[in-house]
Amino acid sequence: MLLNIIYLLAGFIILVYGANFLVDGGAALANRLKVPNIVIGLTVVAFGTSTPELVVNIISSIEGSSALALGNVLGSNIFNIMAILGVTALFVPIGIKRSTTWIEIPLAVLAAVLILILANGEPAGIITRAEGFCLLCFFAVFIAYTLFIAQRGGQETEEVNIKPYSLKKSALFILLGLAGLVGGGRLLVDGAVSLAQMAGISERIIGLTIISIGTSLPELATSLIAARKKNADIAIGNVVGSNIFNTFLILGASAGISPLKVTTDSVTDLWVNIGVSVLLFIFVFTGKGRQINRWEGALFLTLYITYLTLLIVS
Repeated sequence: MLLNIIYLLAGFIILVYGANFLVDGGAALANRLKVPNIVIGLTVVAFGTSTPELVVNIISSIEGSSALALGNVLGSNIFNIMAILGVTALFVPIGIKRSTTWIEIPLAVLAAVLILILANGEPAGIITRAEGFCLLCFFAVFIAYTLFIAQRGGQETEEVNIKPYSLKKSALFILLGLAGLVGGGRLLVDGAVSLAQMAGISERIIGLTIISIGTSLPELATSLIAARKKNADIAIGNVVGSNIFNTFLILGASAGISPLKVTTDSVTDLWVNIGVSVLLFIFVFTGKGRQINRWEGALFLTLYITYLTLLIVS
């Protein structure tokens, strides 16, 4: 049991450092190749915060742990909205831009609904490889839209801190990052599966709680830093963008590798994912202006604690 916990902790740490190395090396290499900063921010950096979830899910799919893969995506999406936005809104109300209100948040709701539709298609209870590739096509469209809006000056991004590495050093950081992601991901998945088996806990619960929370720590850190700098509007873009990445890219890639089995319990999680996404859209209009207020953040946190409690005791 202790060894499995050590594997989990070591896996998380190596994953985070691996993602950082990959982002630093990738951004430096892209800068050397004269790629515009805004494109680097929307691709290399945005992708970097999602690499822990992506690597964990790829390894889970290869090893046949579909419950862990699906639980990681759904748990991460639920944690992003209820916990990350909840905590951030307690610090400072989160202002929401018009494009986020009418395009990104509805797209996140659509993504949540789409998973449920695919899970109930033919064959029922399975997200097939073909459906996984369909999700990846949605992701490609989303990236194209994001770059188009950014180049027109209609979307703000976080400041990109690009280190002036040489080509050799950039390549070294990319290789170290990839190695860290693969090694940390394997430690994390193997430790999680073994821990679940020893403790008599389903892989679904492990994915929805420990794994999803751990792999969402980069998004939590980004949102809290943004709130401290009085840029809380970055948090909503960070969370909504991450949820879209999780559904279209990570779930799509996972299903493309190996069809994902959706159990009856997982259907409940799908409805929770839809519910919190819709609730986010509703909260945009319940206060003055388009923003998430402190009481709404407190409600999100309360709902998340209740959800975790029900998961554990059920």
